[in-house]
Amino acid sequence: MNADQKLEIIKKHIGVFPDFPKKGIVFRDVFAALTNSEVCIYLRDLLVEHIKLNYPDVDLIVGLESRGFLFNLLIASELGVGCAPIRKKGKLPGECISVEYTLEYGSDIFEMQKSAIKPGQKVVIVDDLLATGGSLEAAIKLLRKAGAIVQEGLVVLELVDLGGRKRLDCNVHSLIKYE
Repeated sequence: MNADQKLEIIKKHIGVFPDFPKKGIVFRDVFAALTNSEVCIYLRDLLVEHIKLNYPDVDLIVGLESRGFLFNLLIASELGVGCAPIRKKGKLPGECISVEYTLEYGSDIFEMQKSAIKPGQKVVIVDDLLATGGSLEAAIKLLRKAGAIVQEGLVVLELVDLGGRKRLDCNVHSLIKYE
């Protein structure tokens, strides 16, 4: 089965919830797709193959809280590289580095354990969704603050109309785009 066929199967299983979390929003839910074992395998294949082809020298796969955690260990183990989380403030033990970022409704802080990254490491950030771009933008800033070389932000779904990609100053790849 080729990549396009795998993507079509994944798309068919993405949950669609109109008016969630509020009226006028169409929520695209990757969790609905992950209940299907075939989709899990195809999603893994597409994510891993993309990185192998485009970033064969990647050192670390970074997952964003919390759905990015579903993918970063999976990808890292397939590639034989390490993985690390970026979490909201106060969720990680030990010495952390942090960055504050703005959300639609206020601000938040992302943190990463200082020991998780070494200056000069090449990283790919993975998350389930690119919407307004705030989380991914903050992760890029945090990783660069730690001395990492951000090769790409890799997401499963992108809500193109929200323009999140415009905020990002690195390569971005989304498997599925919704207009």
